[in-house]
Amino acid sequence: MAQKYSNIPYYYTLLTDFIALLYPEICIGCGDALMHHDKMICLECAIDMPNTHFENHKDNPVEKLFWYKTTVEQATAGYFFSKKSRIQKMIHAFKYKGNDKSAIFMGELLGKILLNSDRFSAIDQIIPVPLHPNKLKIRGYNQAEKIADGMALVLNIPVNTTSLVRVTHNDTQTKKAIFNRWTNVKTIFKIADPNPLENQHILVIDDVITSGSTIEACANQILTVPGAKVSIASLAVANG
Repeated sequence: MAQKYSNIPYYYTLLTDFIALLYPEICIGCGDALMHHDKMICLECAIDMPNTHFENHKDNPVEKLFWYKTTVEQATAGYFFSKKSRIQKMIHAFKYKGNDKSAIFMGELLGKILLNSDRFSAIDQIIPVPLHPNKLKIRGYNQAEKIADGMALVLNIPVNTTSLVRVTHNDTQTKKAIFNRWTNVKTIFKIADPNPLENQHILVIDDVITSGSTIEACANQILTVPGAKVSIASLAVANG
């Protein structure tokens, strides 16, 4: 009887190999077919990820974005973002192509970066930058929340999606000047449930930081809660 079933894994492997040949999984960074052991990104993309290494450095460029604007304990970004780069393609996979699993995967990568940093060891909760309900209905999910879910798997820290909400649907920030970005977002968030935030150290996260105005607006709202502290992390920061 044992002999009869001993070849099942072998045939299963043949079947999965055949399916992979017809419908290969594609690297979200370069578009090449993934090997069996790869998850979401190929080995070459994994090696060439543009890490910032800001997580272990005080007064790094991300923290400097918030100087004189809001009170931030620590701030960092996992990777540098530039146009036509692999990291841009990875972010576009979940931001514009509906691949929410890739956002969770990228969140796991960011979580592993913070896990190795003593500067982010005292976080109590993760709050993703909220989407307006109208935009959430169009996209189907909040990419920042998916990143937060991936981080939570690694850091074992709860994700809070109810205390901070977006109340105004604003236009995209991409092509706005810095001052216009700030005025565009400064009143679009509010605290809906302050009690869970009291005396908590909150990590606010987003996918990409450019001017920092959106996360600054989130931080300023959270800091109205008694005893709340804010740190910031993003998957990437605009390079230059």
